[in-house]
Amino acid sequence: METIGNLWLYVAFFGIVIVMLLIDFLGFKQKQGQDVSIKQAAYWSVAWVSVAALFGGGLWLYLQQTVGVNLANQKTMEYFAGYLLEKSLAIDNVFVWLMIFAAFAIPAALQRKILLYGVLGAIVLRTLFIFIGAWFVQEFSWVLYIFGAFLVYTGFKFLKGQEEETNIEDIKVLKWLRKHMRITPQLDGDKFFVRQNGLLWATPLFLVLILVEASDVIFAVDSIPAIFAVTSDPFIVLTANLMAILGLRAMFFLLAGAASKLHYLPYGLGIILLFIGAKMLLLDVFHMPIWISLSFIVIVLAITAYLSLRHNKKQLQS
Repeated sequence: METIGNLWLYVAFFGIVIVMLLIDFLGFKQKQGQDVSIKQAAYWSVAWVSVAALFGGGLWLYLQQTVGVNLANQKTMEYFAGYLLEKSLAIDNVFVWLMIFAAFAIPAALQRKILLYGVLGAIVLRTLFIFIGAWFVQEFSWVLYIFGAFLVYTGFKFLKGQEEETNIEDIKVLKWLRKHMRITPQLDGDKFFVRQNGLLWATPLFLVLILVEASDVIFAVDSIPAIFAVTSDPFIVLTANLMAILGLRAMFFLLAGAASKLHYLPYGLGIILLFIGAKMLLLDVFHMPIWISLSFIVIVLAITAYLSLRHNKKQLQS
C-alpha cells in the first residue's frame, strides 16, 4: 500500500502524542472537588485543535520538500478531511459518555481520570484497528465496498433518528461484568479495586472505565471505515484519528452542557456518512477529488450548527 509514512515519521508522530498526553495529564486538571469550567475546557479544546492544525502544516512543509508540492497538497487535505470527520463523529461518543457518567453518578473529578484512561486505551485500540484495517484494504480491496455499505446503513440510521439503548442496565457488557465479578455497591474514592475480607472487589468506577472503552470500540467501527473512504494511506488515517482523539477530554467537558443544544447533529452526521459510504461504493466509477470531500464535510457541519442554533432560539422564544 502506498504511504508517505516511514520509520522516522512514525517515531516523530508518536513522540508528539506522548508529549501531548503528558501535557494533558499534568496541565488539564482542576483543584480537588472543583468541576472543570467551560472556559477551561474551551481553552484546552482550542489548544488541541491548534496542535492538530500545526501538525498538518508541519506535514505539508515536510512533504513539499521531500515529495513535491502536489502530493503535499493532496496528503495534507486528506489529513484535514480525516481529522474533521473523526472530530465530528467523536461528538456522538461524548454523548454516550455523558449517559454513562450520569447513570453511575460519577463526579467531575473522577470523570477526568476515567477519560484519561479512556483516551489512552482508545489510542492503543485504534492504532491496532487502523493497521489491521489497512492490511485488509491492501490484501482484499473489496472490503472497501463492505465499509461503504455499512456506512450507508449507519447514515440511514442517523437520519431516521433511531434511538440508541438508553437503559444502561440493559447493556450486555455491563450484565456480563455484574454476573462474573464482585462489585462493590458504592464508589471508593478513585479506586478501581478494593480488598474486603481478603477478597478483591471491583468498584463501580471500574465498570464505568470498561463501558467507556467499549463505547469507543463501538464508535471506531463507524469512524475507521469512514476515514478509509477519505484516504487509504495508513499514516494519514492514523495521524488524523489520534489527533482527533487527543482532544476528547477537553471536548467532553466543553460539550457536557451543550448536549441538548446540538439538535440536528445526528442528521448532519447521517448525511456525511451517507456521502462517504456512497463515495466508497462508487470508487470504480468516479474518483472524487479530496477537496470536494473536505468542502462537503465543512458545509454540512456548518449548516447543522446553524440549524441547531436557530432551533434553540425558537425553543427559548416559545
